[in-house]
This record gives sequence, structure tokens and C-alpha cells, in this order.
Amino acid sequence: MLIGTIEGFNSNYGPYSEAVKRAVEFLREKDFSKMEDGRYEIDGELIYATVSRYTTKPAKECFPESHRRYIDVQYIVDGEEYLGWCPFTPDLKVKTPYDEKKDIEFYEKLVPESNFVLKPGVFAVLTTKDVHCPCRAIDDKPCKVLKVVVKVSTELLKEQQ
Repeated sequence: MLIGTIEGFNSNYGPYSEAVKRAVEFLREKDFSKMEDGRYEIDGELIYATVSRYTTKPAKECFPESHRRYIDVQYIVDGEEYLGWCPFTPDLKVKTPYDEKKDIEFYEKLVPESNFVLKPGVFAVLTTKDVHCPCRAIDDKPCKVLKVVVKVSTELLKEQQ
């Protein structure tokens, strides 16, 4: 997992792949407050963004997830939320088995659990080895959020190795 700010992002910064740099540049260029919720293609099925507005939920209503075909670049435009995180480990207990069509698997809880606040201007890059729990209310106080998640195909990352 990598965490950064849109303001501090430099496309010459080494740890980011070219595909992730494209995703962050997309986040920098758009005024999401004027965009409808939904999917926006950046490079077909290889890179696309989902804009969504929602209200954060209590921790007990949120379950950790992981993906196999896409990495997430999660970005908060407005509002804030806890993003729970842990590395993929054998200690995780599956709640809902992997759904290949939706590219998602859910777990009972994070083991071990770390949390950080996603707030406006902050993005997190979550790989297939990062189990994460988004949409969580801070101190269980619901908050309206405008969030963009850019999905980057792992196929693009393999090409750059």
C-alpha cells in the first residue's frame, strides 16, 4: 500500500508504475463535484474510475475486501472516512468467497488491523496483497463522502516488470 496526496504527487516519483501515474493524473485533472456517479473509462477495461457519493457506515457494517485482477487507487474528494488495512495473510477468515465477475472477496475482519483517515486530497494505492476495509465512519459518526476509485488492471503492472 502507498499513501500520498494529489498536491504532493510527482509523476517522476519512482515507486509508482506508469499505469498508477495515469490514474493519479486522471484524479488531478477532473472536477468530480460536477460529475455524476458512475463509471468513467480511462483506458477501457484496463483503467477505469468509479465516482460515488455515499454516507460512511459504522465499522460493524463494513467488511474487509481484496481484489485479484485490479488494484485500487482510492481518492477522497469530499468528506472523510477510515480506511482499514492489513497485508494478505493466512490468518484472514473468508466471509464471502471470491467473485470472479466482481473481482472481490470479503473477510470477517482485518488481521492485524491498521486504520488511517482518507480525507480530501489523499489517495491510497491498494495492491492485490492489500486487504482493505473502506467506507468506515470515523468514531462511528456518519459522514457524506464523494470518492473516486480508479481500478488499474494487474495486466498493466505485469507489462512493466
